[in-house]
Amino acid sequence: MSRPENATAIVTASDSGIGRATAVALARDGYDVGITFHSDEQGAQEAAEEVRALGRRAVVRRLDLAHDLPQAAATIDEIADELGGRLWAFVSNAGGGTADQPFLELPYDVWRHDVALNLDGAFVALQAAARRMTDGAGGRLVAITSVHEHTPRVTSSPYVAAKHGLGGLVKNAAQELAQHAITVNAVAPGEIATPLTGNEDADVTSGGDDVVRPGVPLGRVGSAWEIAEVVAFLCRDAASYVTGASIPVDGGMLLQAAMGASTLTDDTWREG
Repeated sequence: MSRPENATAIVTASDSGIGRATAVALARDGYDVGITFHSDEQGAQEAAEEVRALGRRAVVRRLDLAHDLPQAAATIDEIADELGGRLWAFVSNAGGGTADQPFLELPYDVWRHDVALNLDGAFVALQAAARRMTDGAGGRLVAITSVHEHTPRVTSSPYVAAKHGLGGLVKNAAQELAQHAITVNAVAPGEIATPLTGNEDADVTSGGDDVVRPGVPLGRVGSAWEIAEVVAFLCRDAASYVTGASIPVDGGMLLQAAMGASTLTDDTWREG
């Protein structure tokens, strides 16, 4: 199915980082965009101004996908209704992790928070968006997962489990929603210069000390724009035959698993 002329998009957690870059990339592609935030309303309003500067409409709403479930689905519908047009692209970007604790010491409430945010919230939001796309006209669902959809990380059990689960949800949804001409895909970022990694102001093209990563084949962290461009592609007509895929955008990080395991010289990795 081709994108309709009145197509709109919603990007969760688009007040900064990958979400904000994605909202702007979709606006450049001609979408009016719904922008959500959890706590940074100013960042969300600034993202909305970037969208409007491109001649597109923007709607801003607060969305809590860790606690306000399943009621958060109503917020997705409110944004889509206010945007008008036809919701064609939905990007589930909200996520993050609070846990930095060994499996044996991990409190259940920390586990539940991180799984709720990264998996439960994504399910509720993706389902709400998909229900608006089942009229036969099609649509695009994209979930931002992580390289940890594919590989573990010490002291990050709930985040890793949730991202693995989200990757499975994407595949299952892709199977079920194909009959409605809805594609469902994942984008799995590596380390990206965003607030989540604490180096959002880094110039990733300059090779400064804060972005050099010798263990990554491309030698640096990534830019939010490098993720946004892949998401934007998946929402275009050119990607109409791509569904159920998970695309790592990680500078080659995942390629290094065996190399890293064979070159470590001590057990400090066990501590996270």
